[in-house]
Amino acid sequence: MNLRKTLLAASIAALPLMVCGQASAGQLMGAPAVQSQQDKASLVAQLNSQRGKLGLDNRHGFVVARQHPGVEGTTISRADHTFKGVRVFQSESVVVSGPRGAIISESVSDRRGGLKQQDMDVAPSVAAQSAIDKVIKSVAPNGAHAAPPKAELIIYPVIKEVRVASAANKAEADLNAVDLEEVVDSYQLAWLVSTRMTVGNKPVFHDTVVSARDGSVLDQWSMVQTVIGVGNSQYNGSVPISTSLSATTYSMKDATRGVGGTFGAMAITNANHTTSAGAVYTNTSNTWGDGLQYVSGGSTTNANGQTAAVNAMWGLMNTYDMLKNTLGWQSLDGNNTSTYIAAHVNTAYDNAYYSDTCKCMYIGDGGASFNNLGSIDVIGHEMGHGVTNATSNLVYRAESGGLNESASDIQGEVVEAYARAGGTGTVIPNTGNDWMVGKEIAKNGLPLRYMTKPSKDGGSPNAWSSSIKRLDVHYSSGPNNRMFYFLAQGSSATVGSDTYSAYLTKAPLAMTGIGTDKAFRIWFKALTTKFTSSTNYADARLKVLAAAQELYGVGSVEEKAVTRAYAAINVGLDIAE
Repeated sequence: MNLRKTLLAASIAALPLMVCGQASAGQLMGAPAVQSQQDKASLVAQLNSQRGKLGLDNRHGFVVARQHPGVEGTTISRADHTFKGVRVFQSESVVVSGPRGAIISESVSDRRGGLKQQDMDVAPSVAAQSAIDKVIKSVAPNGAHAAPPKAELIIYPVIKEVRVASAANKAEADLNAVDLEEVVDSYQLAWLVSTRMTVGNKPVFHDTVVSARDGSVLDQWSMVQTVIGVGNSQYNGSVPISTSLSATTYSMKDATRGVGGTFGAMAITNANHTTSAGAVYTNTSNTWGDGLQYVSGGSTTNANGQTAAVNAMWGLMNTYDMLKNTLGWQSLDGNNTSTYIAAHVNTAYDNAYYSDTCKCMYIGDGGASFNNLGSIDVIGHEMGHGVTNATSNLVYRAESGGLNESASDIQGEVVEAYARAGGTGTVIPNTGNDWMVGKEIAKNGLPLRYMTKPSKDGGSPNAWSSSIKRLDVHYSSGPNNRMFYFLAQGSSATVGSDTYSAYLTKAPLAMTGIGTDKAFRIWFKALTTKFTSSTNYADARLKVLAAAQELYGVGSVEEKAVTRAYAAINVGLDIAE
């Protein structure tokens, strides 16, 4: 995603180790929940036993793709649907199972139905390497590989959008998100080719769907999940950061947050103007940074160069602590796996991005448009891509891509609110963030995105329309960002206000928010336990409503607020409070 990032760099008191509070509480368990192969087999057997009810035969199966902890005593499993052993792209079940493996609930994106009557041949005519070579030649023939390319054989459902019967005669401009539904038009045997390359100082990450019959490109989308050109802390003054001491050398590794991973602990590395992570920052003193913007061409290891690393570590610590202390969610994947951030990537680089290959983040120093891209909301945003990647894995295109971006924008604002209030406690504060993405890093002082009124950025819509799927995902995220703001903070009945919505037509015209803490708990539960990779705006509404009902009850104030917040962006109809 195109995102700009900055975080805080600051001088740190000279202590061998500084640790911020980590009280565990809330909605999700912190303990890793990975089932044994026997448990996974039992889950698949339970799912297979229900095939007959759906008209499916033994050509249809399930493969457990990934798991993470759920509420206490439960495990969330994501099972891909298969046909003759080949994964059906974006067809999956999200299964909540209990302590003994019994299924409690199942959220399904079912795109395999049309295969019931077919006898599709799953032997490819085009070799995997041929598909990879074709993509490389197209996207970056002279690029370098940041990770080895790979190709997965899939059954690719070709989707078309149709109107529901009740909306058959509606004018295009009058359509609501729930007036349309996605249906499978046909199936193609294909290779899903993942290429992660660099050209100069630019990451060129793509996922490409290549026909396994004739080698034609069926679909392609960018996988650079960033805030594009859209710390002694640079943005937050002097902040405490956790470091490690070995003999007489301090390193920017935090062994108190996360385990394992590339560096054995959460870490900040020095890319030193390259596209590789580089080595973990070290220092003879436990005071880091000078709090100033990096001077181009200067050392990346002196006090000025360390500021970018301080920005990164403080942002990463607060992201980890917010998720763990308020929700019981550990690290990005829920299983407490350590991640890292590479600072000083490339030269005068006006960008920052999350990589699904290393499950880490890269931060540029800024150039023509930005200062260091390590602000607290930008880091919270990029790390949000890690959470989405580990859970719903919303595909980074069309409406699901906009929701992917929005999930990161939402997390960035929540981390900002939590950090500004001291970075401790089990409740997310209702104040402290500015509801603007990337304002601190911009040299002109203008944010990348406005959550109160997305259209202020000149490209994002304030509400859903049938054309939203054709927008860049950084713009199609706008309506859902506004939904979350309304859910947390409420709206205004004053026409012309940034928080006014003409779609709220019931009493009162100004909806009442439920607070950032409740809003995020509902959103996070939906994202991690109900969303699938193909979730669009209409589906998101249904699943966020279900999360609100499970957390706060059917007919609750919170459920009604979700209904109104989505109605305010033209997804579903308004109701009275």
